[in-house]
Amino acid sequence: MSTDKNELAVKEMREGNIEQAAKLLNEAIEENPKDAVAYTNFGNLLTAVGENEKALIFYNKAIELDKDLATAYYGKGNLLYNNEKYVEAIDAYQEALNKGLNEGDVYYMLGMSFYQHGDLGRALPGLQRAAELNPEDTEAKFQYGLTLAQLEQIDEAIRVLNEVIELDENHADSYFNLGVAYTYKQELEEALRMFDKALEIQPDHMLSANGKKQVEQLLEQGE
Repeated sequence: MSTDKNELAVKEMREGNIEQAAKLLNEAIEENPKDAVAYTNFGNLLTAVGENEKALIFYNKAIELDKDLATAYYGKGNLLYNNEKYVEAIDAYQEALNKGLNEGDVYYMLGMSFYQHGDLGRALPGLQRAAELNPEDTEAKFQYGLTLAQLEQIDEAIRVLNEVIELDENHADSYFNLGVAYTYKQELEEALRMFDKALEIQPDHMLSANGKKQVEQLLEQGE
């Protein structure tokens, strides 16, 4: 019975009916106090409404009841990430992967945790795997391309950022970063074209405006 209530609660959460979801999860836990999935779902609900300390208690309870419940580690990781506890989040996401939750979203969040922690070299594999598993996920692909660029793997970054634009032709930040990459390669006409495209999509894209100005100055100096 509690499984049905878990499924119903998740449905209610997705529809924004938080109070109804909480009621169902309370009932699920009352019916089966060892229902680790219900504790995880309650943790997700509490995270969604900003009750972070309570949410952590529920995730830890879920893990205590079922140390192999990968979704509990993933939920806990998201909570820690949102609270900028990136090292702890990394541990939680790695546990989620170890317990079999081999999904693009987990790899993405693991990669972003390393990225936010400033460890770009270790961010890269997670973001790459996320982009491979969710090839239509523009955000995962963009972050992968951005990390490549910051690691000065410029040609590969250009390839990936172009894939983002194929998925979303109005992705101004990708055009901006392509502009930076082409500037780095001294391909100034192409860089200018990319900055112009970013500004066409988002006229107040200040970074692109600055990039364009710098490239125009370089082109003038080269004449």
